[in-house]
Amino acid sequence: MKKFIQEFKEFALQGNVMSMAVGVIVGAAFKDLVTSFTDNVITPIINCIGGAEIQGRIHLLGDQYINYGAFITAVINFLIMAFIIFLMVKGMNNLANIGKKEEEVEEVTTKECPYCKSEIHKDATKCPHCASDV
Repeated sequence: MKKFIQEFKEFALQGNVMSMAVGVIVGAAFKDLVTSFTDNVITPIINCIGGAEIQGRIHLLGDQYINYGAFITAVINFLIMAFIIFLMVKGMNNLANIGKKEEEVEEVTTKECPYCKSEIHKDATKCPHCASDV
């Protein structure tokens, strides 16, 4: 049992586990921020355009409703978060590539024989495979 607790302690205190925990907490806070932005800014703008009712509901039996407005709001939240995460990943990738040398483009040293379609040296005047003039 002592070994099990020690292994769990090592696992829980690893750097990547702690980073993931911080990421989850920041992600939850960011979700609340995006939800607030959508509910308080985007939804009223959509409601103003042509009288669209994004907060709409379809009445079923009794007090039951299909709340399609909440679903549309969740879709908008998802799209905003996906777009911002895309921009963040793209920015981090660009930041990681700063200072790295661009890969050297290999110089073309061969060409294809127009007659037998075999690969020959780019400066060759006669194909070594079919003996035709190139």
